[in-house]
Amino acid sequence: MFTDNAGFLAAGAVDALRATLLSGGANSIAPVRAFRISAAMSASQRLQARELVGRKYAARGYAFAAKAGQAAAARDGQEADLLTLTAAREGAVLGTLSVRFDGSQGLAADQIFKTEMRQLRAGGRRLCEFTQLAMDIDEASKRVLACLFHMAYLQAYRQRGAELLVVEVNPRHVGYYQRMLGFRVCSEERMNPRVNAPAVLMCLDFHHAQQQILRYGGQPHLGPVARSLYPFGYSPSEEAVLLEEMAASRQ
Repeated sequence: MFTDNAGFLAAGAVDALRATLLSGGANSIAPVRAFRISAAMSASQRLQARELVGRKYAARGYAFAAKAGQAAAARDGQEADLLTLTAAREGAVLGTLSVRFDGSQGLAADQIFKTEMRQLRAGGRRLCEFTQLAMDIDEASKRVLACLFHMAYLQAYRQRGAELLVVEVNPRHVGYYQRMLGFRVCSEERMNPRVNAPAVLMCLDFHHAQQQILRYGGQPHLGPVARSLYPFGYSPSEEAVLLEEMAASRQ
C-alpha cells in the first residue's frame, strides 16, 4: 500500500533538528530532509489540505464535502478541537492528517458508532480521533505517513493527554492498520454516510504507540524487523527536542 523512497532525518541528529525547528505553538515545524511537517494555520494552508483530501477521496470513490473551499477552510480554523497537519516539500502538500480532540461536540465517529464510543469512554479515558488522511505521492509515503502520524501522536498524547485514538477505516484497510500501527477493531462494519462507504471503528492505545516508538523510532533499517511504521517516525531523542520546542513556544 505504501512505498518508501524519501530522505529521512538520521537518528540522533538532535543538534541539526534543534537548529532548524521553527517555533510557533502548534505551527512548530519538523524538517525531515525532503519534506517538513507543520500545522495548517492559515485558511490557504487548510484549503490545500482539504483539496488534497477531496482529490484523493474522489479517486477512491468516496464522498467528501470539499467544494465549500475557503469558507470550509475558514470554519476548520475556528474549530478549536480540530488540528490539521500537513507534510510539504517546496510549498507542495504531500500529505495531510487531522486530529480532532474530544469535547462538547464529541467526535465524528459518534455519528455511526455511538454505542461503541460510549463504551470506550465508560472508563473515563480521554479520546481523540485522526481523520482526513490523504497522501499525494507514489514514492516515500511510508516515511511521510509515519512522521505525520508521529507528529499527530505528539500533539494528541504528549501535549493534550489523550489516551485512546479512534479512527474510522474502510474494511479493506483493517489489516494494514493492525499490522503497521497496532490498532484493534472495535465494531462491526457499517455504512459511513459522510463518505458513502463502509467503515469499521478501530482504536489504538497511545501507550502501545509510545512503547513502539521507544523501541523502534528513528531506525528505518529496522522496518523489516518490526514490520510496522514505527521505525520510520522520529527517534526518542528527536521527539524530545520536538516536545521541548512545543513547550517553549507556549510560554
